[in-house]
Order: sequence, then structure tokens, then C-alpha cells
Amino acid sequence: MALAVDPSKYGFLNPHDAVAISFWIISIAMVAATVFFLMESTAVSYHWKTSMNVGALVTLVAAVHYFYMREFWVLIHGSPILYRYIDWSITVPLQMVEFYLILSAVQPNLGGGMFWRLLLGTVWMLAWGYMGESGTMYGLIGPGVGCFLAFILGLSGWFYILSEIFSGEAGQVAASGNVNKHVAASFKTMRFIVTVGWSIYPLGYFLGYLCGAVASAPLNLVYNLADMVNKIAFCLAIWASAKNSTLESTAKTSVMGGSSSGEAGCFGLC
Repeated sequence: MALAVDPSKYGFLNPHDAVAISFWIISIAMVAATVFFLMESTAVSYHWKTSMNVGALVTLVAAVHYFYMREFWVLIHGSPILYRYIDWSITVPLQMVEFYLILSAVQPNLGGGMFWRLLLGTVWMLAWGYMGESGTMYGLIGPGVGCFLAFILGLSGWFYILSEIFSGEAGQVAASGNVNKHVAASFKTMRFIVTVGWSIYPLGYFLGYLCGAVASAPLNLVYNLADMVNKIAFCLAIWASAKNSTLESTAKTSVMGGSSSGEAGCFGLC
């Protein structure tokens, strides 16, 4: 049955607007993920707690911004570029910090250089991405050249991050064998997401803003789905490794405790 009025005029979801629906679903998913990560942080080993709480911050910040982005899309039907980049300016650096946190938990002597390199690479990438997508570069050196230059400079920031987590200090520490298997597994999954999952954003920039081959509706739909995977799955990789590591530590403690009890019982009988 068709609705008598368009609900989007009053800020509500239109059942035929897939993009608006995706904004809403992802908002709720981010809230649910935040609650889940906070609850699970109480059930993992101490050195995983900070990583779990930072993951909850990532999804919480994203949830708040997605509520605003949904409203922006429903009422204005335009790409919420400003809100999206404010979200990314907080959540993406936090995700990069996660690489440092999981490694420093098992390598206390890890220097702060890796932290700052990942952070600066992220800021560089996002700053140029926003200048390109928002049109800031258009007035400086022209629309065509400005947009392309911002794309190349933003892409260089992403490549810099990839070089750090593959062949830089972060990648070397993860592959050194001095970290346990759970940290190594989490690092590999997170690195895969940053490599493959993040490739959607420059692809969307290239097709949508440089080539004009993609309309704003499908572009925002793809961005939304990518954000859900790249944020929630990223943090779930940390949770899975934290849970497995904690269960393994608990099992070892139980075995050691059982052995001690057995020896004590033997001496008692003797």
C-alpha cells in the first residue's frame, strides 16, 4: 500500500530509499557493536582490555555520526561529506592506534615511532581526501587538477600506512615470532581489512568524483557497507584473538593448578 505522504519530508525513512535504510541499519549495528565490545572487555585478559575499549570507541563515534548522516541524507538527499570525514578523522586514527596497542601489549619495549608514523599517515590521507571530495582544492588550482592532486596525495598516505604495517616496524614486529599466535592472527586480519577493505574508498573517490561515473546514491550505499565491515569486522578481529588468548591462558592456569593439586595429594597419601 502506497503511503499518502513522503515520510522523508518529515525526517523519517522512505521504504524505497535503500541508502537511507542502510544508514539506519548501520547506525544500530554500530550501537550494538559498542555494547558488545564494552561487555566483552570485562571478560578478556588485562592486556587486551585497552584494545577492546578503543574498539568500542570506534563503533560508538561511528554510530553517533551515522545517525546524523542518515538525517542529512533523508532531508537533503545529498552526500554527507562533512559528517563522514569528521567520523573518519576520529575513528580511523583510533583504528591505527589498535595496531600499536596489540603489539605493545606483548612488546613493552616497543618505541613510539610506529604510533606516530601510523597517526601522521592517517591524518595526511584524510586531510587530502576531504580537500578533494569537499571541493576545497577546486578554488585553489582548478576543479580537474585540484581533485586529481588531492586524490594522489591522499593515496600516498594510504600507501605509507600499508608500508608501515607490511614492511615497516609494525610488520617486522608482527612477523618476528616474538608475539603470540593470537596477536599475530589479529594483526594479519586487521592488515587485510586495511588493505582490501579500505581500497573501496579511493575507488569510490576515483569513480565518483574524478570520473563522475557513479551517482551519489550508490556511492553512499557502498561507503556505508564498507564502513560497517571495516569498522565492526576490524574490531571483531581483535575480540576473537582476545577471546582465544584469554581462553588459552585460563586453560593453562587450570592445568597448572590441577598438576599442583595432584602433587599435593600424592605427597599426602605417601
